[in-house]
Amino acid sequence: MKPRKHLLGVAIAAFATMLSVSPMTLARETDKKSPPRNMVFILVDDLRFDGMGFLQSELQTPNIDQLAKGGAYFPNAVVTSALCSPSRATILTGQTARTHGVIDNNNSSEEGLTFFPRYLQQAGYQTALIGKWHMGAETDEPRPGFDKWVSFKGQGNYFPTDFLSPAAMKSGVVHTLNVDGKLVPQKGYITDELTDYAMNWLEKERDTSKPFFLYLSHKAVHNFPKPPERYKGQYKNATFKLPDSAADTPENKIGKPMWVQNQRNSWHGLDFFYHSNVKMTDYLKDYYATLSPVDDSVGRIMEYLRKNNLEKNTMVVFYSDNGYLIGDHGLIDKRNAYEGSIKVPLVVYAPGLIPAGVTNPVRVRNLDIAPTLLDVAGIEAPPQFEGQSVLEVASGRLPVGDWKVPDFVYEYYWEWTYPMTPTTFAIQRDQMKYIQYQGVWDIEELYDLESDPREMHNLIDEPRYLETKTALRKALFEQMANADGKHVVPFTERYSRGAVRRHREGPGAAPFPDQWLVEPNRLDRFNDQLADTPAKLKAEQEGRIYFPDADDTRSQR
Repeated sequence: MKPRKHLLGVAIAAFATMLSVSPMTLARETDKKSPPRNMVFILVDDLRFDGMGFLQSELQTPNIDQLAKGGAYFPNAVVTSALCSPSRATILTGQTARTHGVIDNNNSSEEGLTFFPRYLQQAGYQTALIGKWHMGAETDEPRPGFDKWVSFKGQGNYFPTDFLSPAAMKSGVVHTLNVDGKLVPQKGYITDELTDYAMNWLEKERDTSKPFFLYLSHKAVHNFPKPPERYKGQYKNATFKLPDSAADTPENKIGKPMWVQNQRNSWHGLDFFYHSNVKMTDYLKDYYATLSPVDDSVGRIMEYLRKNNLEKNTMVVFYSDNGYLIGDHGLIDKRNAYEGSIKVPLVVYAPGLIPAGVTNPVRVRNLDIAPTLLDVAGIEAPPQFEGQSVLEVASGRLPVGDWKVPDFVYEYYWEWTYPMTPTTFAIQRDQMKYIQYQGVWDIEELYDLESDPREMHNLIDEPRYLETKTALRKALFEQMANADGKHVVPFTERYSRGAVRRHREGPGAAPFPDQWLVEPNRLDRFNDQLADTPAKLKAEQEGRIYFPDADDTRSQR
């Protein structure tokens, strides 16, 4: 990793001194007397948290790197659901999946939802959505809140004839884009074409007397990544290293749930991923080559802003809808609560508002994007928002040490299409992360991310963490209530068996944990149904029967 500045306060002070103003003066840039700030929100798909050149020297992303050099990088950006549709719905509504109801990629409803660009419109902004929507019903029709609309159904396609039959291609059929309610043929490579539409809107279509908000949502680098001709072979000589936990060793299996071990040999496992024989080290060559056109797109937008004297009054945000596992714990893709899945790249560039060249350690959730962007525009967040604006701490008006960091709560709901990942709930408080699973016979997980950032040592049964475990269990349950105060597990309609196949010659099913294997008629056989307490732990360590206090009603559940 290339060195960056880590002392936010020092960087802000230096920046302010250079301009002969105080840090507080910088923070007041959003005063109502200032013209409204334009905003460009660039969303990529499935980009790993460290998938940028200034973090991996092998990668060539000069424009994204320049964005980070002139702005702030947030290494602790996360998503509350690591899946396309739920995450995008959270970004657009400022609500959690349990509240907005878009819980998977199948067919959740958008009924009753308000997307935050609507509030920008009401404040006088011109707004545009260009690219992937992929939320709710699989339709590309324009949504409320956008003056300009260019999108496509579902995941979209890298090239106009991807996945079409030979007969269809012979007859001239190509994929289409929905442009302001009208279907038009996709002409070329999707990243370049979306950028062309974005540039045309910026240069020719928008009302230049109004501030603008551009939501540029790329398909890249979603599977199966395909780079354009100019970037084919870009990384043919590169060697991308997989995480140490990718190795199928007894040491890497210690403390891991059975479902994690079983998933190695599945659609979302390293040994049989996407039911192919592709190696992750080869996959990453196309994955990162597909990012290069996105980097080109960032460069085109920034060049336009500079040439038209808009750079100093425009915020540019570079973000991903979820992370991507490249073999972490034997897994690929996303969905689970591990760091490679929930952490995402976040770079924010806003001259005069966001200090330049800074690494800001504050945790930013996708839940916080909508309230933050409205805050930049000087708009009060509506009451249904569940996130909070991070503008105060991102701008330096409030030191990071004084920022009250909320618990990070994660939710993922089992999908019949990909049944290898169970319903997952997690909570992170400070550096402790607790994970539990719903509807599956398996263990919980607890990690100290400060001493174990790769999540290799499950502390769930460590006696010294009993109090931490019980406190986080309780906090997770309380915070997982939806907007109606209910604790429910939603699901969508099933219409097939899902991606259930396993490699015939791959690893078999994982064994149950050894501590679960016991002889019959044990006197302590009821203990596992009683609440975890220090008294219970002491009794188990001493090998005697545990009798909970009769007044302890919780322990008798």
